[in-house]
Amino acid sequence: MDIDIFTLFPAWFDWFFAQRHVRRALTLGHRIEAIDLRATTPLRAGQVDDTPYGGGAGMVIRVDVVAAALEARYATDALAVREQRRVIALAPSGRQFDDALAEELAREPGLTLLCGRYEGFDERVHSHLASDVVSIGPYVLSGGELPAMVVVDAVLRKLPGVLGDPASAIEESFSRALGGAPEYPHYTRPAAWRGVRVPDVLLSGDHGRIREWRRAQSRERARIRAEEGGD
Repeated sequence: MDIDIFTLFPAWFDWFFAQRHVRRALTLGHRIEAIDLRATTPLRAGQVDDTPYGGGAGMVIRVDVVAAALEARYATDALAVREQRRVIALAPSGRQFDDALAEELAREPGLTLLCGRYEGFDERVHSHLASDVVSIGPYVLSGGELPAMVVVDAVLRKLPGVLGDPASAIEESFSRALGGAPEYPHYTRPAAWRGVRVPDVLLSGDHGRIREWRRAQSRERARIRAEEGGD
């Protein structure tokens, strides 16, 4: 997989790229790179933003700045990039990111993530340059860098060989194996801690009962989550 992350702060990703599973992905031949939006801006003095038409607080990242960055990277018209690869603009107004979308994106040969800042992107970035607008939750962050890390992390976990144990990604929270439910509880030693014991079924050695218990716990967590969410 080929992943490009367009950002005003490429150095922020140094820590992320140093993580074990990300390094493993790179070793397997996947490519991930953070690209500085300022490096190709057509404006003077590294400017990338401007005041919003109609007034209001904050600054907006200009569409021509994003277009210039895409054209410099892919040597094609900015409007045509999304015909070649999935271009994701990260913004609170977008489609909610979930496990199903992570699986969908993991099947793409190439991903381009656009990290907003300030008041976000000129809407023409969303409507004309991006394939999708994606949000990691119903809240506002200072920029798209953390959401980009979330999306890339979730996608990489879906790729064969990236995790040390392939079974780790099968029964995860919200996976198809669990019917989209949260993952069941996990316990390890000590078997008793301050009077709280590990459930006896997990110590029984009966793998059939353990499997049934885990699925039941997963369904119960899903029920509680739905009630808390008002679903």
